[in-house]
Order: sequence, then structure tokens, then C-alpha cells
Amino acid sequence: MLNENGLTIYTDGSARGNPGRGGYGVILIWKGVKKEFSKGFRLTTNNRMEILSVIVGLEALTRSGLNITVYSDSQYVINSITKGWLEKWMRTNFAGGKKNSDLWKRMHPLLKKHKINFVWVKGHASNPYNNRCDELATAAADGNDLDIDHFYEDNER
Repeated sequence: MLNENGLTIYTDGSARGNPGRGGYGVILIWKGVKKEFSKGFRLTTNNRMEILSVIVGLEALTRSGLNITVYSDSQYVINSITKGWLEKWMRTNFAGGKKNSDLWKRMHPLLKKHKINFVWVKGHASNPYNNRCDELATAAADGNDLDIDHFYEDNER
């Protein structure tokens, strides 16, 4: 499925063990042109990679005010945004020890720059873009050039 009137972003995160080696995969599709992003981390969680994949997709954009559809197989990400959980966490400064606050705080202003529709897709199913994102994320997690998820390693593990 593509957003005929705007930008389509497919995202996925992966962790080999949870926590463990992780990675994200992102595909941006604009007027038939595709761009892929991926990166691996030596120690992180699947949820962190799912969130980071959306952030990377949104941070790659060079202008604001776009009509965007983001596809993710993470109900955690989709529900956090569409059910208003993120807005509540921001208002309460992540009271109660909500995890991944660094990434949610990084994502929050990006969401305000565009008109974004979030759509859940079933993972590891028949969607070729979601499957490609999974390939990118797992290859990054399995790679040798792994970055450090400093916030996770310093604060959350």
C-alpha cells in the first residue's frame, strides 16, 4: 500500500535477544522513488529499534508539512501515538518509569511537523515493504558495524 498523495514510510525494528544486538530498517517512498536506511546496535531492545525506525524516517525529511503514512508492525509504536499514550507521557514527564523516554521525546516534535497517519501491518506476512524493512533491520543487527545505544546501555538495562 502506498500513499498516493504523499510520502509513505515503512519501518521495522529487530533485536537478537531482547535485549541483544538490534537494528532498524526504513523505506521512504515518494513519487515512486525509494530510499532505504538501516543501522545496527550492539545492545538494545526490539521496542527501541521500532521507535528509532520511525524517528530515522521522519528525520530524513528535508521539509515539513507533508502528508505521510507510516506503516509499522509494532502495536507498541502505533498505539502509543494513535491512542494518545505518548501525549500523556509527555504531559506527565514519563511518570512511573516509562521506558524509552529519550526516543519518545526525540520523536514527539517530529510528529508535529507533518500530517501523519499511522497504520499497523502484520509482521512477517505478505507485505513486501514490511518484509524488506525486516531484512534491513535483521541484517543490520547481524552486521559487524554496530553502533552503541548509549541511553539504553547507560540508563535502562
